[in-house]
Amino acid sequence: MRRRLASLGAADWLALATAPTFALMAVLTALGVTGHSAPLCGEISPPLLNGMVSMYLLMSAFHLAPWLRLTVRRASPSVGS
Repeated sequence: MRRRLASLGAADWLALATAPTFALMAVLTALGVTGHSAPLCGEISPPLLNGMVSMYLLMSAFHLAPWLRLTVRRASPSVGS
């Protein structure tokens, strides 16, 4: 297990960093911490449904693949060897 984690290259670590980064950006945007927000529909849409929060959540979901691969590798050591 340690050998597998040590063998991760810079690109692998960057891939693992994207999903949590986008999730954090979604939370910060929803809370209004990120400065100005530009909702798509003016003041009608609540902060949790504005365009940026939705985009960050989608980006986070699209970048979950490296985490899923890592989870599968940890669950069954014979996969990916």
